[in-house]
Amino acid sequence: MATPCTAMSLVRQPLHRRGGLSVSLASTDAEVEQCLRLRYRVFADEMGASLRSTRLGVDQDRFDNYCKHLMVRDIEGGEVIGTTRLLLGRDAARLGMFYSETEFALERILALPGQFMEVGRTCIHADYRRGAALAMLWNGVAQVTVLDNVDYLIGCASIPLNKGDSYVVSILDYLRANHWAPESLRVTPLIGLNTRDAVASRNVLLPPLLKGYLRLGAVVCGEPYWDAAFNVADAFILVDRDQLARRYVRHFVNRV
Repeated sequence: MATPCTAMSLVRQPLHRRGGLSVSLASTDAEVEQCLRLRYRVFADEMGASLRSTRLGVDQDRFDNYCKHLMVRDIEGGEVIGTTRLLLGRDAARLGMFYSETEFALERILALPGQFMEVGRTCIHADYRRGAALAMLWNGVAQVTVLDNVDYLIGCASIPLNKGDSYVVSILDYLRANHWAPESLRVTPLIGLNTRDAVASRNVLLPPLLKGYLRLGAVVCGEPYWDAAFNVADAFILVDRDQLARRYVRHFVNRV
């Protein structure tokens, strides 16, 4: 698989090891393939997402060839058990867009000065979701942010729709009250979400990925996009590197 990302300076050594896990950037076609197959198992087999990949058992689209693929590996068994893809602004420019632009109008965000990196297609193997795998991914993201001199992280954090409208409304009410971006940083979803005037519930748990973004200091830049293929509501998030939560900077970035 000859890809534009092979020209990038990839970190071949693990960015971090802890508790039997390591996080690193995929540096071979075989490692990228493992990431794509894990994504298929999680998104298609578990979630029932309607993927447009042309290869059975693989979640791949036109953005993947321009991305770095971050992976968490079980050191003992060698299996890739977590992954996310990272699309730098300079590579999105070659492609013509970020993935998020297929869901949102991003004019206000992309007018900000500085380097962007989009985080997407994040998933964890079912057997590792109660452990440190997601934290390891954040570790890798934070370090790549520094290594590539990124100013802003952008991406979509999904809210599952199979838990009902009340759950979604509860999450959105919480986000509007606590993590909503100012008007100058608002995005517009290309397909809006209709929750049919559902009543919010109390004490709902945030989806782990969204919770992780908020811990990084993310703001949510407006109303979500309805992703029918994945049966989720996607909230667009923005993280200013200078606003990363202090414990993440101290724990992750300062170790680079």
